[in-house]
Amino acid sequence: MDVEEDKLTTLQEILNYHFQNKGFLIQALTHSTFAYESQQKEIFDNQRLEFLGDSILGMVVAECLYIKYPNFSEGELTRRRSLLVNKNNLARKAKEINLSQYLLLGKGEEKRGGRENLANLSAVLEAVIGAIYLDRGFEEAKEFIMNKIIER
Repeated sequence: MDVEEDKLTTLQEILNYHFQNKGFLIQALTHSTFAYESQQKEIFDNQRLEFLGDSILGMVVAECLYIKYPNFSEGELTRRRSLLVNKNNLARKAKEINLSQYLLLGKGEEKRGGRENLANLSAVLEAVIGAIYLDRGFEEAKEFIMNKIIER
């Protein structure tokens, strides 16, 4: 798959994270339509990374809220967590760091405006979190979440 090295370098600068294994980053950016249309067995979409990233994000946000608000009930902590990890907020964060311009989309998804699709944007951000976790571990993923999503 041809992903311009310059684009990957620029994105890593924006993310303030440099991948040891750039394959994780490429996979995080790969929408299922792109992987399907490429018909190459070695191209994987970002859905599994999204699953992983979603779990890590939820845990980090829960921990932060638990520590920051010791007097909040479980219900209030849950409400606040959902505000931080919902599709709209994650899509907004993805837009802030221009992830949409790096998405690898199939032709049909591109024509349908897939770069502005909230589900695609939130998914790619969660996939990037999963990719960082696989690349260098939990602490690096947590640091990314703290800086780019929670914004201490």
